[in-house]
Amino acid sequence: MVKISKYYYKIILFSFLFLAGCANQLPPGGGEKDTKPPTIVEVIPSDGTVNYNENYFELGFSEFVDKRVVKDALFISPAIEGELELDWSGKSVRVYFPGKLKANTTYSITVGTDVTDFHERNKMAEAFSFNFSTGPEIDRRTIAGRVFDEKPEDIMIYAFLLSDTSKVLGDRKPDYISQTGADGSYKVGGLAAGTYRVFAVRDEFRDLIFQPEQDKIGIPSGDIVLKPEDSLMNNINFFITEYDTVPPRLSNSVMTDAHHTLLSFSEPIDSLSTGKKNFFIYDSTDNKQIPIDYTFKGNAKPNEIILAIKNTIPLEHSTFIFANNIADKNKNIIKQDNLALTLSARPDTLIPDILKIIPERRSDKVDFQNTEIYFTLNDGFDTSLIHQSITFKDTLGNNVPFSIQTIDNASFKVKANIELQPRKDYLIRINFKNVVDPAGNFTDTTFIYPFKTISGAEFTGLQGSVSNIDVARNTVLILQGRGDVAGKIYKTKLTNGNKFSFNRVEPGKYLLWGFYDDDSSGTYNYGSLKPFTFSEEFSFHPSEINLRPRWVVTDFLFVFKKSE
Repeated sequence: MVKISKYYYKIILFSFLFLAGCANQLPPGGGEKDTKPPTIVEVIPSDGTVNYNENYFELGFSEFVDKRVVKDALFISPAIEGELELDWSGKSVRVYFPGKLKANTTYSITVGTDVTDFHERNKMAEAFSFNFSTGPEIDRRTIAGRVFDEKPEDIMIYAFLLSDTSKVLGDRKPDYISQTGADGSYKVGGLAAGTYRVFAVRDEFRDLIFQPEQDKIGIPSGDIVLKPEDSLMNNINFFITEYDTVPPRLSNSVMTDAHHTLLSFSEPIDSLSTGKKNFFIYDSTDNKQIPIDYTFKGNAKPNEIILAIKNTIPLEHSTFIFANNIADKNKNIIKQDNLALTLSARPDTLIPDILKIIPERRSDKVDFQNTEIYFTLNDGFDTSLIHQSITFKDTLGNNVPFSIQTIDNASFKVKANIELQPRKDYLIRINFKNVVDPAGNFTDTTFIYPFKTISGAEFTGLQGSVSNIDVARNTVLILQGRGDVAGKIYKTKLTNGNKFSFNRVEPGKYLLWGFYDDDSSGTYNYGSLKPFTFSEEFSFHPSEINLRPRWVVTDFLFVFKKSE
């Protein structure tokens, strides 16, 4: 029998205990993966406690959580100054306040959805809140609602208590804070009577300060007045959007060949209102301006545009590119900007060709009413000549009257001027002989675009009425596609008071929502911060609507949920 010394015995025993301890940190093997989000199962003090005079609160979680994220997920209202101190014991944590709490004040503690469990990183499904008071009474008033967005979770809710001299968003941190859950729902509790202005902010840095360069925002449709007898103000809902007040700037210019320049901006620009008149090249060697012949998007990114010139510039010349009156997507305009331009002698040998068509070639889903076909080419050309290069016929050779709408110097729309026949084949031919790019390249070939119209029987529709609305206000309804019909949007205004009708709708699943078009623009107004204006009030139908082919849904009731 081999004897083991006490020294080696201690090493073996220590190693066994160490490995056993490590094993406790691992998920159990062989079982199902943990998909349950962590929850809070115990709080101290309990919700609604009054006359609380301790300097801490405690949270008990249903499972081990990542301690590193808990501190940043804690939001205390009204706001406190200083750093919290966390003392952990297993699944529980005691959180110490940095100083003494205010007397006779209701505090609301919110644990945000950033909290994750230790092993599988499951996030809390919704924010958790509880309230206590340092005085004999507790404020029970609550504001609740939902943020509607493609990614509605983890959005911060900022509530500011207003007074005659109040500063709000951008000037100070909010008085009350909460966070949305997975479906965008939120609650802000423990509110005193008063007037509040509430914002939804996708706060990227969690610094509780709205920064328009990086954060998205939802502006309210009105201030909220909570009276002493009130308990809940519901349906305080938001859309969030970028709030951009900074005009675009030129960021880069690359001459890809002797005739083309790829121009980049600091953000996406409104290319539909941008043309060759907005640019020129300045040749400082000859002290002259060189006009741009063509501008177009092609395959450029949203913050890029392609400029083309017919004549080349000597490589030894010093040149600059100038941009004037360029607008971004939010209509912020830069009056003038410029960049140095490095010239290129690389020849352009690419033949003009079709880059993209909508609907795609040989499509059998083209509507016979208001038929429009979009063509995008790979280079700029004289679009004034395109009409004489196109023929539009049915398969029997009958001409279809059409018109051309130029989008930019490389793209255009062909629109039938009559209603086409259902389930019939058509051909659009483009003779490329007149399509000459800036370098003089062209091809004497004809491009053929065949397509087939739909029967019309595939359409569906939705008809009904809206209740709980102010019929004196201009109400607009939106039917917004989901899944296979994502991107399809149908819009209508109420008729006969509260009646609506969506016709010729492509079958699929849709969301139905509406808003008060108070500015009569026909589009939803997200509001403004400077000058401050409220957003327009809106409401969503609570569930998706499945519209089947060849079947119009009638007598549909949409209840417009207002703030109440």
